[in-house]
Amino acid sequence: MVNAFIQHIGSKSLLIPSKTYLLACSGGLDSICLGELLIRAEIPFEVAHVNFHLRGKESDGDEKFVKDWAKSNSKTVHFHQAETLEFAVESHISTQMAAREIRYEWFEKIRSDRNLEGIILAHHQDDQIETIFLNLLRGTGIEGLYGMAERRGYLIRPLLPFSREQIEIFAQQNKIMWREDSSNQKTDYKRNKLRHDILPHLYGFSSDSKKNLITSFERLKDTGKAFSGLFDHWVKANIQSEEGIQSLLIADILHMTGAASLIYFWLRSYGFNSDQSQDIYESIRKRESGKIFESGSHLLNIDREKLFLAPTVAPFESIQIESSEIELKLPDSEYEILKIDSDVTIDSHRANAMLDLDRLTFPLTIRNWETGDRFIPLGMKSSKKISDFLIDLKVPLLKKPMVKVLISDGEIAWVIGYRIADWAKTTAATRKILYFKKN
Repeated sequence: MVNAFIQHIGSKSLLIPSKTYLLACSGGLDSICLGELLIRAEIPFEVAHVNFHLRGKESDGDEKFVKDWAKSNSKTVHFHQAETLEFAVESHISTQMAAREIRYEWFEKIRSDRNLEGIILAHHQDDQIETIFLNLLRGTGIEGLYGMAERRGYLIRPLLPFSREQIEIFAQQNKIMWREDSSNQKTDYKRNKLRHDILPHLYGFSSDSKKNLITSFERLKDTGKAFSGLFDHWVKANIQSEEGIQSLLIADILHMTGAASLIYFWLRSYGFNSDQSQDIYESIRKRESGKIFESGSHLLNIDREKLFLAPTVAPFESIQIESSEIELKLPDSEYEILKIDSDVTIDSHRANAMLDLDRLTFPLTIRNWETGDRFIPLGMKSSKKISDFLIDLKVPLLKKPMVKVLISDGEIAWVIGYRIADWAKTTAATRKILYFKKN
């Protein structure tokens, strides 16, 4: 196994003999055997052990064993005393999750403080299979079949190609001692129940069941990577983005094979889950225009022809602009505020505004538009509700809450980013222009 291990870490460039790493060591079979393999492979490392104080004297015995093992191998060792149960209660999470958060956070602290190359973990092939099945039981998608990565960030798992049986044989052949964790035999935890009660029956189905499972998972992982590449191409070709709002033509997704999955992979990084993605697809099929779906950070609106995705609009407190100010900062844009002579070419870009300075009364106010707000758009003779004005411009429903107005002495002078009011425009009699120029 030593030669296979050395060949594996070399071919994948997982571990470099000139660098020093941190070995996460519980004192159990897997981490102790990994430590022995690292020594034989001449990979420098320090040792980290967490006492979770969950098994009384047994936990203290694990700590002493690791201390003695590290000392016998002339390895620097770090210990952490964790109040796991208290942390679990305070954080409203399971004991297992609490232990996971405690150890990974502490491992990273030690790695960073000691300027070590990475954190070496002893997960092996059997752990990988268990992880994949647990992911399936949680209702995961294709990426749950990937399991644990050999390297992700600073976390390194060099034993993933090796089975628990291979590790046990290595320990027996080399007379390696380790500590047994009695909690591993209990079936209270899902992983242990899977390990002791379910997977043995599955492996017993045929002599090559385990091998075929591993092969299938590898093929599915490769298929998933292929899909990921095709999905990235689809996003570039179909998802449009303008001023913070993404859009997708319904016609471009409605009849696509696997449409619900495409929607999910698009929306998942914005807080939407797979069930919501399926509901969104069903709403598209039923042509439920106007329907809105919400995640913790974003809103998705089904419009007549498009899906629109936008961040949830944060509350906006009205602000005032004094005559002396030279810049304006809004949540989604920034403007220079200039006072210029009237003998210039008029900037007709809708993002900007040129207003007759003498017609304005300071301080000016900027606020969100409100129901019932009216103004006379540039070029028109009569007033119009802003709600109707935005409909005429086909402003997406999700963008409407972001629209703000500039007010002078109670009158709307500018629907920011869309149109100035006719009364505030520059004329031949204008002496000075107040120019809002978007950066």
